Amino acid sequence: MKISIASGKGGTGKTTFAVNFSLFLNNKNKNKVVLVDLDVEEPDCHIFLNDNKFNIKECSRQIPKVNERCDLCGKCAEICEFNAIAVTNKEVIIFPELCHSCFACIELCPKNAFDVENIKIGEIHWCNITNNNFHFVEGKLRVGEVMAVPLMKQTKDFSTEKFGEESYFIFDSPPGTSCPVIEATKDSDFVILVTEPTPFGLYDLKLAIETMRELEKKFGVIINKSGIGNSKGSFGQELYNYCKNENIPILDEIPYSREIAELYSRGKDIITIPSINNIFRKIEKSITDLL
Repeated sequence: MKISIASGKGGTGKTTFAVNFSLFLNNKNKNKVVLVDLDVEEPDCHIFLNDNKFNIKECSRQIPKVNERCDLCGKCAEICEFNAIAVTNKEVIIFPELCHSCFACIELCPKNAFDVENIKIGEIHWCNITNNNFHFVEGKLRVGEVMAVPLMKQTKDFSTEKFGEESYFIFDSPPGTSCPVIEATKDSDFVILVTEPTPFGLYDLKLAIETMRELEKKFGVIINKSGIGNSKGSFGQELYNYCKNENIPILDEIPYSREIAELYSRGKDIITIPSINNIFRKIEKSITDLL
């Protein structure tokens, strides 16, 4: 089972839910649970887990490198869809930040004038959390690297190869609806969209739902911080009405609570609250029924 936790906007409680839902599944099931932080630009799941010694694996990607056979014909610059190559009358300039490693330049160069070189893009960290059945993996993008997707893909591949297909995988996705979110969710069996009863929450939820429908993913919504401000007022009610009118399942609601906020601020688990544990039990059952 692969479940992605996503959201149209940041700050909805996606990471808090991902960590605590993983802990809940680990307490409840005998299957191996693997929490994978795919928000590689700013991974923060580790803040809410016990201090552990991480194993570290360096990650790289390949980019083209010009060799001595180049005659500056300019064919490579013509075919590069990402403007990652410029050809002057003296040299070929490659911009690694723009290169998507598609290697069209290598395949189509009439002089076979390209080799490849590896550049470091980040690291994968992993460790055991509480027992042999609960593991944590995170990708951490190198400072200055602009493309997150290659490291996200390597982090996902590493997780499944390392811990096997028999596990429960919980993928904590980055916020938004761009390429990183698509990479984080495209292989998942189910996507949980975490939102909040605010104007921004509803607006970005609609974008996230459009993305999931385009990917033909099964998904459901969790309304976090339910009760915040005037959540049953115009904007809050609009959120509930939208989900109802679009036949979008609301898996459950997590209340806006001082107790939760205090535990969160100390980096503590919120599943220690009995009512939250019951909510997670209902969410798991809802996902099982929908699948």
